Amino acid sequence: MRTRSFLLPIFCAGLLAMAGCAVQPAPDTSDDLTASAFDARMERLESNLALRCTTQTELLRVQAERAQRIGSDVRDNGRLLRRLRADVENIGQEPRVVTTCPIERGDTGSKEMLGRNEWVGFPTVGTYLKARIDSGANTSSLSAREITEFERDGDDWIRFKLSLEDDEPVVDAMRDEWIEAPVTRRVKIIQASGTESRPVISLLMTLGPLKQRVEFTLNDRSHLSYPVLLGRRFLMDIALIDVSQSYIHPRPEYPGGASAAEAEKDQQDNDSEEEDL
Repeated sequence: MRTRSFLLPIFCAGLLAMAGCAVQPAPDTSDDLTASAFDARMERLESNLALRCTTQTELLRVQAERAQRIGSDVRDNGRLLRRLRADVENIGQEPRVVTTCPIERGDTGSKEMLGRNEWVGFPTVGTYLKARIDSGANTSSLSAREITEFERDGDDWIRFKLSLEDDEPVVDAMRDEWIEAPVTRRVKIIQASGTESRPVISLLMTLGPLKQRVEFTLNDRSHLSYPVLLGRRFLMDIALIDVSQSYIHPRPEYPGGASAAEAEKDQQDNDSEEEDL
């Protein structure tokens, strides 16, 4: 009897527990996204995106500044290299020292006498050409064709070929060769046909004992008598012109070209034609 009364409470407790498990609703684990939670999440995403954009913009700015510094260094090194290259070209040479000091009126002893036409040489190009000496022109001129401007190391350069008639005396190998040089400046040429801008380059030139860099404008002179015109910027303080003479100085010699002794047959003047710049 005692055993039955002892088991009854336990049995009732078990029934109640089972009944409770049966009627208790399951917890709601769904994650409902409210409007405020959505807005908060979007604000966090926008903030993160803005931070990333700011960081990327700063990196691009730093890289652009670095590229600009590198470009400046490359241009400086290019200019230095060209100066060094010019110095190397002059190693072993004995160029005439040209003084630019004022001289007394009538003192011509330090000036070289030139004829109205002369042979000139271009050591870095490797050819000789006929030149007309013209004190009426300011800047010297060189006959050129297929003139193409381009950029190298941030500087303006020019590429061209000599523009010559078929019978023009020249080292034949240089008739169709490309010549490249940096553009030093530009000049405005005023003619009856109009005004045009021409590039100016600097080339090492020899004329008799004279050897120096000379500035040339580039234009097609093939319709004229002389492919080279030497103006007063070249003549100033270093030369005088004797218009009664031509080819006072011998023609320079280059590999592949004719000897200086054979120059006389090519020295046929044609001064009757009108020249221009």
